[in-house]
Amino acid sequence: MSDASAVRRDPIGVAAAALAFASAAVTLFWLLGGTLGLATVGGDIERLARERAAATLVVLAVTFVAKLAAGALALMLADTRRRLPRAVIRLGLAAGVGLALYGGVLVAVGALVLAGAVDPSGPRDEYALRWHVFFWDLWFLVWGSVLALAAARARRR
Repeated sequence: MSDASAVRRDPIGVAAAALAFASAAVTLFWLLGGTLGLATVGGDIERLARERAAATLVVLAVTFVAKLAAGALALMLADTRRRLPRAVIRLGLAAGVGLALYGGVLVAVGALVLAGAVDPSGPRDEYALRWHVFFWDLWFLVWGSVLALAAARARRR
């Protein structure tokens, strides 16, 4: 394969794909029955995943496929050789902004709870909440931001 025909990838799009595929791998691990790290998620999600409820397995399977699709979308956005259809770029922007907003809101609310500025009405799992604020929800914020940036860069090409 010559250098001219080699796929050139935007590193921002590749980073978005890596974040998507890593997230998909964690979901697949839990779908297949792994329990390592479930305590960091906490709440009903942890309980249902440990019980292996059928509905939970369906949700995990759908989530896994969605994360794989997001990774494939990021790789499409990273391909600098071709001009992408506007729909692909718009989908990348929408998915990126959606993920960033989801993660950002959850990080902000969780941080307010941890700081004592907001008092939840029910019990809280401080351990899982810290993991959400500093890892899980932050992951969505970063992943979404990088994906949106990759889509914006693809739009400019």
